[in-house]
Amino acid sequence: MSGKLEHARTLHPSLLKFCGYLAIFGAIALVVGNIWGSLVVPDHDWVADTVSDLAAGEYEIIQDFALYLYAAGLLGLALAGAHFHAGKRWWSAGILSLAILAALVVVIGARNEYGDGDNEGVVIHIYLVYGLGVFFLIAPLSLARGLAKRSTRDAMISRGCAIAWGIAAPIFFFLPTEFDGLWERGLGVITVIWVIMMGLHFLRAAQDLAES
Repeated sequence: MSGKLEHARTLHPSLLKFCGYLAIFGAIALVVGNIWGSLVVPDHDWVADTVSDLAAGEYEIIQDFALYLYAAGLLGLALAGAHFHAGKRWWSAGILSLAILAALVVVIGARNEYGDGDNEGVVIHIYLVYGLGVFFLIAPLSLARGLAKRSTRDAMISRGCAIAWGIAAPIFFFLPTEFDGLWERGLGVITVIWVIMMGLHFLRAAQDLAES
């Protein structure tokens, strides 16, 4: 061996494109699943009842499946970010946050500890929700610096979503149940906007690589 290894870094537009579309599809699936569930679940009040209420009971599969697809979208963003790395530790923190978010969403969907009054055994739903609150703040803030290298607009959207989330998310825990469902859906919209923006960012990156 020469004593010095050469590292060749190859970027694949097809992988970025797949991950970008996966993220967008996952975000749309979350919205569709919530609307569909709200329509078919008996006596569901989308203003007073939270998304968790949709993910328990007879029609839980609708919201659960939407959550799984959303988690796949988050994982797609993590894979795209790792492949198309901006080269700084903040970007790495954002990638890890995305992977953790994907895992949290999967566990939330898999454990039916909400909406049905389940309080037996070790109930971890509230801690998973806290995790979402923390990492949906860290991820967009951490990735904003790297996004700015290619798109000032995307970086501004990422920071804006982080600020909106950081302000609105804690308020949810102090709201009366009469309209906390509406507020929670508003929080969901923030994450959907951010995930779609990220998916589009990687799609444009894939296009630029393909043309270079």
